[in-house]
Amino acid sequence: MGESAGVVKEKVNGKAVTSLVLGIVSLILPYVGLITGIIGIVLAKSALKEIKVSSEGGRGLAVGGLTCSIIATVLYAIMVVLFILSLGWATIY
Repeated sequence: MGESAGVVKEKVNGKAVTSLVLGIVSLILPYVGLITGIIGIVLAKSALKEIKVSSEGGRGLAVGGLTCSIIATVLYAIMVVLFILSLGWATIY
């Protein structure tokens, strides 16, 4: 009853897993989030290309990693721009 006969586990793309981990880390960790987000985007794009060619598993992981990485990168980019603008306003007054 507890055995699954004939179940074959498909290989999961390692870059997809790494992109998801980096995407989550980029959302959680301040300061390094921008860097890990950019790396996560690159790895997710690469993983999606590899998955399309090789029929590996992990497409959902790569999409999740891409989504988290893009959100984090945009948020941190906005924060950097606001910080730079605030420095400009501080020198005027």
